Amino acid sequence: MAGSILKGWIAAGADPAGFTAFDPHSGGVPGGVRHVSQPPTEPFDIVLLGVKPQMLSDLTDDIAKTIKPGTVVISILAGIEIATLDRLFPGGKTVRLMPNLGVALGKSPLGLYSDALSDEERNALTRWMNAIGTAEWIDREADMDLVAALAGSGPAYVYRFTDALAVAAHRLGLPQDQAARMALATVEGAAALAAGAEDDPGALADKVASPGGSTREGLNVLDADERLVTLLTEVLEAARDRNGELARLVDA
Repeated sequence: MAGSILKGWIAAGADPAGFTAFDPHSGGVPGGVRHVSQPPTEPFDIVLLGVKPQMLSDLTDDIAKTIKPGTVVISILAGIEIATLDRLFPGGKTVRLMPNLGVALGKSPLGLYSDALSDEERNALTRWMNAIGTAEWIDREADMDLVAALAGSGPAYVYRFTDALAVAAHRLGLPQDQAARMALATVEGAAALAAGAEDDPGALADKVASPGGSTREGLNVLDADERLVTLLTEVLEAARDRNGELARLVDA
């Protein structure tokens, strides 16, 4: 994910020579970016943490060497709270960031939370984030686990829904490859239309469905007893709670 963010910034016009990437492997590092396979020892003005949450404890000492008083520390580690990061990296100004894979296309929601930035720093960071998607500042840190479940994990659920739509059409008679192509094209077109529409997606669904028509009959199945909303509430709840569990693993 950190590599996708970096590629998005460079695609938006940032100078790759202004970045240093610490990664034992060089495959995901964009051209022109300074790549180091060993942890850097010099401090930076901005540090983006892109490791797995479970790896943070092992890398704390190495990361701490790159942070000086006033360094803006941007963390994309799901579940890891500001208090933990401040304890591990004192002196930094910590920001929690939750993107998704859409950053590579400049199409990601970007959930942000910090209580340490000045207005000037916050505005500057917003401009950087809007270059790779849409910045959404979150009022309460407690909501970041839910933001991770929705925005961070959300693409996986959209992919699963798209695949399920194709599988269902195949089971009902369409050739498998044709059903897959049509399901993907349907989701792509519907998302593009929703992004540019004045109505919210719920209203758009009702506009597509004529009273007594076939689309309405299908929606009746999805809407019965709020089964789809209930299912997705359970999905987001499970992902949200797992983020909290990951945070406790680091704190332990």
